[in-house]
Amino acid sequence: MDMCSGPLFSKILIFALPIMAMNILQLLFNAADMVVVGRFSGSEALGAVGATGSLINLIVTLFMGLSVGTSVIVAQDYGAGQQEAVSRSVHTSIAISIIGGLVVMVVGIVFCEPLLKIMGTPEDIINLSVLYMKIYFIGMPATMVYNFGAAILRAVGDSRRPMYYLVIAGIVNVILNLFFVIVLRMSVAGVAWATVISMYISMILIMICLYRSDGAIQFIPQKMNVDRQKLKSIVKIGLPAGLQGLLFSISNVLIQSAVNSFGSVMVAASSAAGNVESIVGTSMIAYYNAAITFTGQNMGAKKYDRIDTIAKVCTVLIFITWIILGGATWIFSKSLLGLFTSDPEIIELGMLRIKVMMVAFFTCGMMNVYPGLTRGMGYSLLPMFCTLVGACLMRIVWLATFFTWYPTVVMLFACYPVTWALAGIGQVGSFFYARRQIRRCYVPEAEPVNL
Repeated sequence: MDMCSGPLFSKILIFALPIMAMNILQLLFNAADMVVVGRFSGSEALGAVGATGSLINLIVTLFMGLSVGTSVIVAQDYGAGQQEAVSRSVHTSIAISIIGGLVVMVVGIVFCEPLLKIMGTPEDIINLSVLYMKIYFIGMPATMVYNFGAAILRAVGDSRRPMYYLVIAGIVNVILNLFFVIVLRMSVAGVAWATVISMYISMILIMICLYRSDGAIQFIPQKMNVDRQKLKSIVKIGLPAGLQGLLFSISNVLIQSAVNSFGSVMVAASSAAGNVESIVGTSMIAYYNAAITFTGQNMGAKKYDRIDTIAKVCTVLIFITWIILGGATWIFSKSLLGLFTSDPEIIELGMLRIKVMMVAFFTCGMMNVYPGLTRGMGYSLLPMFCTLVGACLMRIVWLATFFTWYPTVVMLFACYPVTWALAGIGQVGSFFYARRQIRRCYVPEAEPVNL
């Protein structure tokens, strides 16, 4: 896809749709874990798997953020036509993903139990949660390699093949879920092993793709090493993105701890509702990936005018997604939650969370997508600070004040839209600041920008 010329709306949409489909499919495959254990192993198993989500994100998000640096650097090199630089970025990124995956695996296995205890995970589910996490982290090296490989492909305009590979791995995951849980009666351990196997399948497929690719993104095992210059560039963009995700995950862990205080039924309800809501959230993340890639390539090509149009298109798409998917999630929330459990109390509490979240979910999109535009221009610290203050710090303040004064479920979940809005305002402001800095060295392009 030529991202540096021609109409942007259609190209961004065509690029984002496979990522959106991939994200939703990944959610559905992950949700299959909870559906299977919820239906065939009971509410305790459902709560045990759900209680691990925020902690898993906390442990893995720092290294995953480096894949953002990969996407930006490869896109900028590709847009500038620097083929040798693209190749060095590719081989450095794969090396980073392998090292990072091994580190995260060890950290996750060693520290999952004490961290779950610190979070106040209910006693009736903590042993199952520990078992799930220890098995899950065995697949972390594969997840890291897949995500870095997918970032490389997206950076050069290929958002379809990562989706295909995820579909194949996801189908295997669902089949193994059913076999391990229903036939072998493995419960939580069964869905964990099914997930690990699917992780390695997706890794193998993405590496075969890169190995067989033509041109600069081809992976040649003998060339894999850590190029210091490229590592510095990737870390410059990716480390703040990873720290932002880490700080965000810490705030989510604190909220999960507050959820845990309401008992295992509330944990199960919140986990099921979170899976339903994530369909809308991950759809918007597709625009974040598009924003990074399109902005990065146009920065490399020095076509700065097109960045304004990319921002406008992404904003329109955020609102369209919120209205269509957010509205559908609100309307069909009871039926969607019914896929996870037949317990009416869990469904009722889950519906309450969904209604609070969907009211202003477009602010979540703004908070998530605008950092992609800013990072694509090479500014990565600004989005991190906005998330630190607007989301992480304000969530802590909210929990220490409003939730402490009025310790209700509604007051707890209201923390999300309030902090999304605050962080979103900061992210939009960061984009305009970065754009103004870029324009100081701007030479107008003769080519008009079309929608």
